[in-house]
Amino acid sequence: MRRLLVLAAALTLAACSPAPATQGSAQKTGQETRQAQAPAGFPVTVDNCGRKLTFDRPPAKVVTGYHPALETLLALGLGDRITGRTNFSESPFLPGHKEQYDKIPEISGTIMLPQKEVMLAQGADLVVDNAMASFDAAGGYATVEELDAAGSPPYILGGWCSPQEVLEFTIDDTYTDLRNLGAIFGVPGRADALIGELQGRLADVTERVAGRGPVKVLATDGGKGPVNAYGGSGITNQMITSAGGVNVLADVKGDYTEVSAEKVSAAQPEAVLVSDYATLRGEDTPSSQAKAAEAFAIARNSPAARKQRYLALPVAAQHPGYRNILAVTDIARFLHPDAFTP
Repeated sequence: MRRLLVLAAALTLAACSPAPATQGSAQKTGQETRQAQAPAGFPVTVDNCGRKLTFDRPPAKVVTGYHPALETLLALGLGDRITGRTNFSESPFLPGHKEQYDKIPEISGTIMLPQKEVMLAQGADLVVDNAMASFDAAGGYATVEELDAAGSPPYILGGWCSPQEVLEFTIDDTYTDLRNLGAIFGVPGRADALIGELQGRLADVTERVAGRGPVKVLATDGGKGPVNAYGGSGITNQMITSAGGVNVLADVKGDYTEVSAEKVSAAQPEAVLVSDYATLRGEDTPSSQAKAAEAFAIARNSPAARKQRYLALPVAAQHPGYRNILAVTDIARFLHPDAFTP
């Protein structure tokens, strides 16, 4: 199954908890003290997953979950604030990120946050992730409520707070996350500059593919039937459309879902996107080449099968974070190579 789509997630801005006070006068004194010490521009309050998160100062001890959360903070120049991260060994790193990744202590050997006791012991003042699975008590993880109470509030990227919100994701949600994180860390200028850069990238793609017929795309994570595939809602569908493609499963209400082999065969894709990740929770997974071969065998008479045309798309790009916008350019180059010829 897809790595973190099974972990429906949303950017959840983490908030610093105020010092406990048992009496009104003590609480008032604490508030006055914090206000006196608050840096310029603070306190800051943001909305995330139905919660209001207030920060009296920029977080200085941050823990990140699945890798796109770390990538997003690194893109904002906040690597020095991250004191713990999860493991990432499924696909190549973005340029310049491996060196920073190696300097940050690893607190979990998988893509998931560590178990409850270890997580609470981190003493984080912010936790950034992009799925709710790492906050599931049934899995032995600290819940959002427990982390809030410990002063380690989670911020969930992309608004992936519930299965329905996963389906409602738009690329604008990534910009919202960047603005929120820029405000939380007191670097709104960096956030605005990064948003401008990303908007420029998308505008360039839009201009390049304008007037070209959309390519029929199947996005899959393998399977001989039912097929693990991406329907007409959520991140992957948005990326396909933005890159000058049309999702052959656009009529399927779902992001990561199962589709019959018969439906995939009838879709006649012209190109295939394959979710690429070498491991899942420490276990090896089928290669992108093997998953593409499964798709071609099912849609054996399709243009994509005849040309063996597929792109291995890092699954990290299919989760909320900075990388999903970068991936639009990669997909557009694959679908419309002539549009990028000098």
